[in-house]
Amino acid sequence: MASVLIVEDDAKIRFSLKEILQEKGHQVEEAADGLEGWKKLEQGNFALCLCDIKMPKMDGIELLTKAGEAQLTTTIIIMSAHGTIDLAVDAVKKGAYDFLAKPFDLNRLEITVARALDKTVLVQEVKSLRKKVSKKTEMVGNSTALENVKSMIAKVAPTDARVLILGPNGSGKELVARQIHESSNRNGFPLIEVNCAAIPAELIESELFGHEKGAFTSAIKQRIGKFEQAEGGTLFLDEIGDMSLSAQAKVLRALQENRITRVGGEKDIVVNVRVLAATNKDLKKEIAEGRFREDLYHRLSVIVVKVPALAERNEDVPLLVEKFLEDLAQEYGNKKKEIEKTAIKALQQHSWTGNVRELRNVVERLVIMSEQTITAKDVEKYL
Repeated sequence: MASVLIVEDDAKIRFSLKEILQEKGHQVEEAADGLEGWKKLEQGNFALCLCDIKMPKMDGIELLTKAGEAQLTTTIIIMSAHGTIDLAVDAVKKGAYDFLAKPFDLNRLEITVARALDKTVLVQEVKSLRKKVSKKTEMVGNSTALENVKSMIAKVAPTDARVLILGPNGSGKELVARQIHESSNRNGFPLIEVNCAAIPAELIESELFGHEKGAFTSAIKQRIGKFEQAEGGTLFLDEIGDMSLSAQAKVLRALQENRITRVGGEKDIVVNVRVLAATNKDLKKEIAEGRFREDLYHRLSVIVVKVPALAERNEDVPLLVEKFLEDLAQEYGNKKKEIEKTAIKALQQHSWTGNVRELRNVVERLVIMSEQTITAKDVEKYL
């Protein structure tokens, strides 16, 4: 059952609510005014708070505002007498889950509390999942080269500036894009990824901008493209250097005008999307050879982030190996394997042409093929 805080200056109401909630198996704490309630709410770990509006020292609206500013996950239900219903409605607009009118209807009280607790569970699950995703996409290492990248991400993420991410295959360009999105003001909206190299040239426009029913032979229904799917959020165009020139022209228009047109459509659709792009190609060389539009390059490269190859930051190899060993132990449900210092040194001396992706594959191979402790001989045998 859940932990519940009752913030109410009327002792009789507090007593009645406490009895009702304890009968349902909940753990209940009380506060006789708003200030006491806020102190308990701030320090405790409550799933639900039942809070009166008019109280001494701090009213319910102020407590609700403070809880929002502190980003507490506690679900708050406002309680109000008939004379304060308008205030209660205003409280819901400011983030309260619901309000209960006094005197209480027992059925409504029980239903509202049950639904509010369900919401709390969902919020906590989402928060936990976000932490797991964030952990999987964190950039591991403390080398100067990587710290420079992290510093650039911290500066550019809060803005809406377009970012061009350059680096060799497997170096972590996608991680950079994810970090920028997660640290931005758009992180509550989607991050939509498009691998431009994996989509045939004749389908890329439909993929990005969508199409209308009947636009071409196989268009049996309307399709919403990636630009529209990313509305309010971030669109990550991976391997942009492999995009066809015709698609580049349409992407340029979308960036210039913040408008797109579906394939086979005539209506302009306004889009609000931040665009991040990445490539392992030398785009200036591609421009010189006529394979990439120079005007699109300048639109995309407001900020350029260069992700270093692993060979340029081999001092990060030990930290990366430890992370991969932890991740794989969790993934396989096994005890984390140890690795000898000599084995780490052997890994650091490797050239890593496949960069971090190759290192991760090698560590997984070592985890599968080695005993509980990975040795230098294992590295020599399975690298």
